[in-house]
Amino acid sequence: MTRRIVRTIIQVATAALLTSVVIFFLDRNFRVLPTAIHGYLPTHHEGLIITDLTITECTTYNIFSTCKLDPNIWYRVEKDLHLGLSTFSSAYLHIRRKREEDLTSEDKVVVDLTVGRIDPNTNDKSKTHELWENRNAGLWVKRSSKRSATDSKTSVTAVDILFGDDAVEARPGWAITGTPLLLAASSSVPPAHITIRRGPEHAVTKPKLRVGDNGRFKIMQLADLHLSTGVGHCRDSLPEDWNGGKCEADPRTLDFVTKMIEEEKPNLIVLSGDQVNGDTAPDTPSAIFKYAQVLIKHKIPYVTIFGNHDDEGTMSRGAQMELIETLPYSLSRAGPENIDGIGNYYVEVLAKGSSGHSAITVYLLDTHSYSPNERKYPGYDWIKKNQIEWFKSTAQGLKKKHKEYTHVHLDVAFIHIPLFEYRDPNNSMWKGWTEPSTAPTFNSGFHDAMVEEGVVMVSCGHDHVNEYCALSYKEEQNPGMWMCYGGATGFGGYAGYGGYHRKIRIFDFDMNEGRITTWKRVEWGDDKDKRLEELIMVDAGHPIPPMEE
Repeated sequence: MTRRIVRTIIQVATAALLTSVVIFFLDRNFRVLPTAIHGYLPTHHEGLIITDLTITECTTYNIFSTCKLDPNIWYRVEKDLHLGLSTFSSAYLHIRRKREEDLTSEDKVVVDLTVGRIDPNTNDKSKTHELWENRNAGLWVKRSSKRSATDSKTSVTAVDILFGDDAVEARPGWAITGTPLLLAASSSVPPAHITIRRGPEHAVTKPKLRVGDNGRFKIMQLADLHLSTGVGHCRDSLPEDWNGGKCEADPRTLDFVTKMIEEEKPNLIVLSGDQVNGDTAPDTPSAIFKYAQVLIKHKIPYVTIFGNHDDEGTMSRGAQMELIETLPYSLSRAGPENIDGIGNYYVEVLAKGSSGHSAITVYLLDTHSYSPNERKYPGYDWIKKNQIEWFKSTAQGLKKKHKEYTHVHLDVAFIHIPLFEYRDPNNSMWKGWTEPSTAPTFNSGFHDAMVEEGVVMVSCGHDHVNEYCALSYKEEQNPGMWMCYGGATGFGGYAGYGGYHRKIRIFDFDMNEGRITTWKRVEWGDDKDKRLEELIMVDAGHPIPPMEE
């Protein structure tokens, strides 16, 4: 009796399995399952299905040309392919898409895209029956009428535009396809590239930060990259005959960053604002993806805050952070919505081994842009009261847990615009003062709040050719906190004070000793392979005055 029951169960299970397999393969070709059930299949792509694409170009010279199509049928990507740089002409990408349950027998699904002058049908080796269809501006679309096309892992599920000869993708699963679009734009307009994602969204790598087994952790600060849409133009670059006098800002900046990553091998990179040079970056994502691609390629975790130029282009800080949060290795966060600014947050670096205790806390805060009261406080903005209150409550809330760590715990911070106290002539200065500090003229008290909560070091950017560190003091000449500048890394920003060479600042944490050492690396010159102006700034967990040379 028992054997008969077991045999029956096995037979039923086998029949069910075979039936499921048959239905699955039938559904792939003929859609025998209802849409409600089909939506739960593992190969199904949620959302809208792309059924067609086209490019429209219009000009004020021709009153019959239009860049608008029926909005009930076509979705227009609101990104002028001429980037607003052509006085009399524009162009737009339009996407036709439907919900899967609304597809009819007449609809086709986009399974491939390419761009080029030559008809790809003449050399198509894909062995499919679908033909490439021309859609203006060199855009070719391949579509399939097979009902299974929406489930293909290689079908096109998202489309975007990037700009510039140096355009790159940083989003997982995305890739630029073909040559630039063939648009009737002037040579001053960066070329537009179609970029696509196939299949569903890809998982994004978000590593945990941890002190190495040797007790060391290294942070590299990239200050003021000033990247553009396109290669950009160098400002105040030296030597003047570099590369035969042809200096392209972004490639040179990113070559410098790449060299330093490979030589210094940082564990974390802090992007301390003005990654994007607003007025030369009419397409912000194209600039962001350039630095992100370098960091992702080297598998370096990074955190981001914004400067006064980042959001002077096409994207707000909120939109930029929303994009940056989705990129691999980015630990960046927008922070609390009820706090002024975008990018008020912290990251924890865990102690070595398998410890769950934090060894280092890195605070990041938004210093905004320009003074909200230029008449009374001319210049730049400052950390707001609710940001300070958030910082203090956060730091105090973390202290109890940090005390469980048996070694010295270190708190540090990064901002873009310097603090009021950077101006104080009573500070102990260490190298690299070149230009007057553009710290805000209003003191909101953030320096004192950080000293009170035990932050031992803060570093900023903004003043490109200032690269000094300054030690502030509490009462009775007790060291308060080190305040450093990162200098400037990018060739797209100014550097015209006395032969300045672009630099990158390094912070080396020795958690065995509770010590922080900093130095700089230079892009060009006799010292480009040396550590410059090395300084032990914190020892046994406390800021210490600079040692005499």
